[in-house]
Amino acid sequence: MVDVIVAGGGPTGMMLAAELTLAGVDAAIVERRPTTVLVGSRAGGFHSRTIEILDQRGIADRFLAEGQRVQAAFFGNTTLDVSDFPTRHPYTLGLWQNHIERILAGWIGELGVPVRRGHEVAGFAQDGSGVDVHLADGGSVRALYLVGADSGRSAVRKAAGIGFPGWDATRSSLIAEVEVTEETPAGMRIDEVGVHGLHLMEDGRTMRVVVTEKQLGPATEPTLADLGKALTEIYGTDFGVHTPTWISRFTDATRQAAAYRSGRVLLAGDAAHIHAPSGGQGIGLGIQDAVNLGWKLAQVVKGTAPDSLLDTYHAERHPAGARALKHTMAQSIMQRADPRIGALADTVMGLLTIDEARKQLGGLISGLDIRYDLGEGHPLLGRRMPDLDVVTANGPLRLFALLHDARAVLLNLGAPGSIDPGPWADRVQLVDATYDGGWELPVIGSVSAPAAMLIRPDGHVAWTGDGTQTGLEDALASWFGPAGINAPRC
Repeated sequence: MVDVIVAGGGPTGMMLAAELTLAGVDAAIVERRPTTVLVGSRAGGFHSRTIEILDQRGIADRFLAEGQRVQAAFFGNTTLDVSDFPTRHPYTLGLWQNHIERILAGWIGELGVPVRRGHEVAGFAQDGSGVDVHLADGGSVRALYLVGADSGRSAVRKAAGIGFPGWDATRSSLIAEVEVTEETPAGMRIDEVGVHGLHLMEDGRTMRVVVTEKQLGPATEPTLADLGKALTEIYGTDFGVHTPTWISRFTDATRQAAAYRSGRVLLAGDAAHIHAPSGGQGIGLGIQDAVNLGWKLAQVVKGTAPDSLLDTYHAERHPAGARALKHTMAQSIMQRADPRIGALADTVMGLLTIDEARKQLGGLISGLDIRYDLGEGHPLLGRRMPDLDVVTANGPLRLFALLHDARAVLLNLGAPGSIDPGPWADRVQLVDATYDGGWELPVIGSVSAPAAMLIRPDGHVAWTGDGTQTGLEDALASWFGPAGINAPRC
């Protein structure tokens, strides 16, 4: 028996398992793939807030060393330059998913996260004290909680009976890595069917192909013949495609789980939401789910916080996911060169020359403008904490360094000793520091300087102070459990 079983070893599942492990909870991943190798490059990177999250855990440099920093926040044909956003990472990181997963796998290996490869979760039965997780090979394992991060076809979601409402596909595309015998055109092409392109990969031999199908494809695994047909319909030739490494079909279907929780079972990543890849939101949304859920689930497992804390996961991440899905639907419509859509695209392009509009949309795509509804108060409340250069008794440091262990921080920028976590001192680290710079938030701009703030392990601000303790104890109790509890784990 373990504390938490995470079904699915993709980026979301690995990030969640790491968060739980950092918090002192026994988590294990069950992954159907027999090895760490992901066949095909898959998704192509992530945006600013996701890089910040990795930076909060001290591992961003591992990804930055292998990826390419680019301005790749797009809406339609318009590039949204976010280089002036107040973050250390005002860019998109271009890095294929197979490399992202390899780097994450190395990290969770260092943390000692067990991964049971070659196994697949087929269902479960839960009771008041745990979950019996049924595996496809007939085996089973018991855990206190189960998290489904097992793709858009999630067996966990289906077994939980959680609805997956949304919109059916209207268009499908094939994506593949193949070799060719003919010369291929450079760059992307947009026509009345959709987006198409062929790109030579790093090995100088393999071609990455994306082609929109003229008719909506079936919900089956595509073949080399399907790819050849789609290319011929668009380009008049299939370029002699052969020796496929990987072929897949994606659509613009958009769905979101009606609930992110059913008792002791929770959903994250693609199991909770699917959408067109337009805008590059996929990996980032899943990682944001993971860091929101991980510290909350860990506290409930350890008995320091009530079970009701898990309800805030749905309350915060479901609206954030719905907002991102709405954006991907709008993006997908723009990726077609129909004359009417072209007129719309030109109109939107003109509007995005307005700086305020650029910042609004850039904030959404980058993930830097996310605000969880924690009530009225300072503009920081509910938003991600900036990575300030602060000075502590031990010298200067970046604020994100305080979050490397996934532990909450009570940052006091006022008079030393003016605030105190009291009975929560074992759950929240108090840091007295000074900061002399300005305060600026993405999209919002300059804000007044708070005297203190309570920063959750996911980097979001749960309380701000004016130099007194007003409201601090209530915030500590809400997010980190009643005072004085040091309950053993079940």
